[in-house]
Amino acid sequence: MNKMIAFFSIVCITILQFPAAFAQTAWKGKRAAVVITYDDAIDQHLDNALPVLDSLGLKATFYITAGSACVANRLQEWRRVASTGHELGNHALFHPCVGNTSGREWVPKEYDLSQYSIKRMQDELRMTNTFLHAIDGKKERTFAFTCGDMKIGDSLFLQGMQQDFVAARAVRHAIHPLHAIDVYNIDCYMVNNHSATSMKEWVDEAIEKQGLLVILFHGVGGGNNLDVSLLAHREFLSYLKQQEKQLWVAPLIEVAAFIKKQNEQ
Repeated sequence: MNKMIAFFSIVCITILQFPAAFAQTAWKGKRAAVVITYDDAIDQHLDNALPVLDSLGLKATFYITAGSACVANRLQEWRRVASTGHELGNHALFHPCVGNTSGREWVPKEYDLSQYSIKRMQDELRMTNTFLHAIDGKKERTFAFTCGDMKIGDSLFLQGMQQDFVAARAVRHAIHPLHAIDVYNIDCYMVNNHSATSMKEWVDEAIEKQGLLVILFHGVGGGNNLDVSLLAHREFLSYLKQQEKQLWVAPLIEVAAFIKKQNEQ
């Protein structure tokens, strides 16, 4: 009788512990997931970021503004980026942003999102998808909101475009567990001259919370006022590599597809 009671006690404890154990390895057997993203398709991504990523065996998402001069001048290099496992994401045709607010005086009037129609924005996003398909041959795509702007007037311009995109990345500092992520409004941590120490703390927080950390880089050793030094960038990526037993590092399209599948179960 005592043996039977002990047996059932062990079974009950195992069942109770299972959800906690699963949560700790929910990200393909890892405690947390990290997505590295680079916005705007600038020369420094190819010259400074890509060599470090490739040397460490890390795959990232590059959000491409199709009208970028770097894309026009270095098209074959971007094609090679995609062929080696990195993701080319949609960052609009001309990078429109809402320009009729304080601090946005730099937005060209031709690409002031507040002057766009919903149809114009959706047409430009679909055109960018077509352009990217011509580069990498892929039909599934993720999107990154330019300047974090999601609306034209009071309307969400991505509404009704779920068939065009697997997921979309916003610009808000937050880390969420797998079950609490809206794949069409994924939060991220934007790097703005942060130190490697600060960025490592974000990684540690993601591991502690067992959530998703998305990192947004613009300039890497130059090319944008929202910059990161070459040393901090390399040190941060090296830290991700060192934590690979606890981290699943992958492009956003892979992570978003995984989240969708898990949340459907």
